[in-house]
Formats: sequence, C-alpha cells, structure tokens
Amino acid sequence: MTSSKYVHQGSFALRAKILHFTGQPDPLKKSGYQYFADGVLVVENGLIKQVQSSEYMAERGFDLTQCEHFPEHLIMPGFIDSHIHYPQTNVIASYGEQLMDWLNQYTFPAELKFSDKTFALEAAEQFIQLMLENGTTTAMVYTTVFAQSTDAFFETAEKYGLRMIAGKVLMDRNAPAGLLDTVESARQDSQNLIDKWHGQDRLSYALTPRFAPTSTAEQLSMVGELYKANPSVYMQTHLSENTQEMELIKQLFPQAKDYLDVYDQNNLLGERSVFGHGIHLSDDEVQRLAHTKSQIAFCPTSNMFLGSGLLDLARLEKAGVTVSVATDIGGGTSFSLLKTLAEAYKILQLQGQSLHPLKALYMATLGNAKALLLDDKIGNFEIGKEADFTLITLSPSKIQKSRQLQASTLEETLFALMMLGDEHNIERTYSMGNMVYNRLACASDD
Repeated sequence: MTSSKYVHQGSFALRAKILHFTGQPDPLKKSGYQYFADGVLVVENGLIKQVQSSEYMAERGFDLTQCEHFPEHLIMPGFIDSHIHYPQTNVIASYGEQLMDWLNQYTFPAELKFSDKTFALEAAEQFIQLMLENGTTTAMVYTTVFAQSTDAFFETAEKYGLRMIAGKVLMDRNAPAGLLDTVESARQDSQNLIDKWHGQDRLSYALTPRFAPTSTAEQLSMVGELYKANPSVYMQTHLSENTQEMELIKQLFPQAKDYLDVYDQNNLLGERSVFGHGIHLSDDEVQRLAHTKSQIAFCPTSNMFLGSGLLDLARLEKAGVTVSVATDIGGGTSFSLLKTLAEAYKILQLQGQSLHPLKALYMATLGNAKALLLDDKIGNFEIGKEADFTLITLSPSKIQKSRQLQASTLEETLFALMMLGDEHNIERTYSMGNMVYNRLACASDD
C-alpha cells in the first residue's frame, strides 16, 4: 500500500499531446495505443482520473482553462528500465575493455567505495536524479555486495515516492576480497533486506547474484532456497553476455549442459526472473526461457560499447520469450531510454530486423511494466493507475525542431524523437502526481 505522504493530494490537469499504450501496438491496424493530438490528463490524489481529448472534455463541461497547457509537448507514461547498476554511474564511458576486464579494471574498484553508507547515499541521490532527468520513474536496480548500499538506495527511492525494484549483489568468489560475501552472510543480509523493504511503500526486492562466475554452486543453491521461501520477490542476474564469460562458465560448472542450466539447476527460473543480455543462447536455452516464462533484458548501448554482440530479438520473440529493454548503466552509455531505443533500432537493422517507434516506446513503458508484472499499477494511463509520467518537449534543439517540422504522421514524429532524443527532451517527470523533476527549475538553479 502506498503511503499517503508520497502522493500528490488533490487534483490537477495537464493539456498536451498524449500517447500511451493499451496493449501490444499494431501500426497497421492502429490498435494497442491511444494518441490525442490535443489531450487532457487529469490526476487526482496521485492516480490517473481521466485521459481524453480536449474536445471530448470540453463538450462534457470540463473547464479547459484549469489545465496547464503545453500545445507542443508530448505526455507519456514514465519510462521503465529493467536492468541498471546504481554503483556504476561514475564508471560510465570507461575506455577500452570487454566485459571481464572492464569489471576488474573499473567496476569492482568503484563498488568498493560503497561500504561507506554516506558515500552510498550520495551516489543513490545522484543516480536517481539522473534517472528522473531522463524520464525514468521505475527501474530494476543492482546495488553492491554491501547491505548498507541497498539500504541507501531504498531510502533515497522512498524519499521520492518512486516505484523501484532493487537488491544486494551476491558474490562469494572471483572478485576482490573486499567485495566478497559468504553463503551465510548473503542469506542473512538478503532475508533482512527482504523483510525490511519488500512491499514497503512502492518498493520491491530482487535477489541479485551478480552472475554465475562470481557465485559458488552453494551460493546459487541458497539463492534458490530464498526465492522459493519468498515467492513475491524478483530475481535478477546476467546470462550469456560475452563469449569469454561463457568459456569461464564451462570451466566453473562442468556439470551444467549450458549457461542457463547453471541457474535452472538452482531453481532460479520463472516469470519474476530477469536475465540481463541473453545474446549467445542455444536453441535449448531459448526454449527453456520461454517454457519457464523467464525473461531477457535487452541492453543495446552496453552490448555495443563492450563489444558483446547483437541480440536477435526476432528469434526470442518467435519462441515466446519476454524481452524488456534496459540501459545497463554503466556498461551502457546513457541513462536515456530514448537513446537506448535508438541503439536498439541500429542493432536490429544490422540483422535485417526493424523496430517500429510505436513498438519501441511500448517496450519502454507498458511492455516493461508487463515484463516486471507491474502493469496493474503503472505503464499507461488506465484510470486508477499510479500517475507516473513525463512531459516531453519534441524540439529542444535546432536539429530536432527542423526534423519535427517535416514530420507529417505520428510515426514520423515518434521516430525522430526516438532517434534524436535524449535527456534534453525531458521537461518534467512526475511520480504519483508529484513533480520530482523540472528541467526549467534545474536550469534556473544552475
């Protein structure tokens, strides 16, 4: 239950262009989405009360003058990021390595600093501010091996009234000594954090073994036991991101038939399990993911930056695997899901596939909400849902303004936004009806 102190009390209305999704969009049939070229969004006590065209509202006696009016802006549901690391904010764009070397050279040293709760709180504040300025209102987040870093993240998310999923990273081998836990300390820390945070306000917990190479079989078995004992929590880890990583799996788990089987043997598959990457999967692994309703988080900017490979989205979708989209900061190179979708488009183009802008923006909103089993609460403007949304300017730069002037259809407008957009397009971000980010206010503060 959401605490009233995080809810915008009373009602207000915004008038602008409005786009949200009601299901998987079909561009040819023009189904699965609602678009109002001149729409009104009404929020009451932190929830969606109404969304309709301004003409419809005026005909029924609604006073349009009470709306804050943004005729050249677009309102969309808040973006949702299904795989991101809050300790990695300041290692973003670190030069010159693939996954395993990148972890050792940049990521692990950065994460050692999070043993300090004060440092972790400052980092969590920076991280959440960056998400909000990019229009992201919900994310599935990796913290560090230190329980206090997880507390710091949840405390900060709670302060802003955000809907977030996060978990303490579990590692008992193949990492610096200062970042290792044990089977028992990981068990106790994880259960304590679940008891403290899971279901508190808008927060949820995710069991978080970093990936199989940094956990012993005993630790992974323990995670499976916790998963069974706490069936409403999530599980997040990495899978088949890099070929060097996959060779290491063969050495560390010789009894497993493939990478996914390492997790499968420990009862870590299921509809609440989110596996980052999934680039280099066998047919058997794809079928097993589909059968267990386990899902893949597609991380385009990270996959390109670290040279990991190209995700075959069509193959996964044909098999029935749920695929969400994610930034994967700090292997990923932008907090912006708009920039992330632009890179996803390019990755699919390289494989003879296409990514329609309606489908892309669906993935970043209602699609990701469905993947994370949160679509009863967020993801679109269905009446009664939580009022998480973003106000987007379509022309924050000369090139975007010039391109948008040439757009003659909704699809062209959205495609230009997706390919050219970034954090500068996000003018405001709202959580439960509260304005938690305002670009104009931030600019005046500077």
